[in-house]
Amino acid sequence: MDNRDAVSAFLRSRRDRISPEQAGLPVYGRRRVAGLRRGEVATLAGVSVEYYTRLERGSLRGVSDSVLDALAQALRLDETERMYLYDLARAAGPAPEARTRKRAARATVRPSVARIVEGMPGLPACVMNSRLDALISNPLGRALYSEMYADPTCGGNVARFSFLTPAARRFYADWEHMARFAVGALRIEAGKNPYDRDLSNLIGELSTRSEAFRVMWGSQDVHVFRQTTKRFNHPVVGALELDQETLNLPDGSGLSVLVYSAPPGSAAADGLKLLASWSATAGQEQTARPGDEPSSPRQP
Repeated sequence: MDNRDAVSAFLRSRRDRISPEQAGLPVYGRRRVAGLRRGEVATLAGVSVEYYTRLERGSLRGVSDSVLDALAQALRLDETERMYLYDLARAAGPAPEARTRKRAARATVRPSVARIVEGMPGLPACVMNSRLDALISNPLGRALYSEMYADPTCGGNVARFSFLTPAARRFYADWEHMARFAVGALRIEAGKNPYDRDLSNLIGELSTRSEAFRVMWGSQDVHVFRQTTKRFNHPVVGALELDQETLNLPDGSGLSVLVYSAPPGSAAADGLKLLASWSATAGQEQTARPGDEPSSPRQP
């Protein structure tokens, strides 16, 4: 498999969203397209129409950085979209099997990282990979995302939870924002690693099972989550507005440590204390009744 379809769809979608007026081009007569024509993009990028047509058909292999920069400027790509275009160009061509195997082998949580996550009992924390799998979570992290862990079909994956679990639309106060972030993050990862079979399977599953995902995926948008505050509606403790910090591990594994916190004395800080108390009580109940199913969240 190659990434020609992804390249073609992305370039077309970016061309379609720019009008000639926005690009500073004159408009003559009636147009059949709302966005730019291929020839107009070629002119803005300083390449021939034939060459741009080849690029838009998905052939980015061997394209120079200067051409990519010119293309990004012509299509008015933001920083995230520009990096995505570069990722598509780097990923073009034969599958980098050795690099893929090396990346997969590294995508495990080191014991020292696990100890750090477990050593923050008062803060929800987890380690997440680039496919949005929560590989490990501390008890408060599992309590915060109790509805995701209660749904075995999620497999601890935030994207599956967002699109396939009905409770997610209530849990995330800004569900659409979170959903678009998940789609954009998966698209960025697909641009970097088009031969990741687990990622391809996840995207295929979500496209098949969720109309909302299918529509958002078709928009070709890419996102990097820069918002540091997230708002939740937890089934036990109610509204929580938490600060999120994402710490990327420097080992090339693609793993990140996500930590949530709240300012001292705030309503959210009180909510985290209540959540910790509920988590401890639920854990004691499960320990006392090892044969029972895990207790589900209850309204207080």
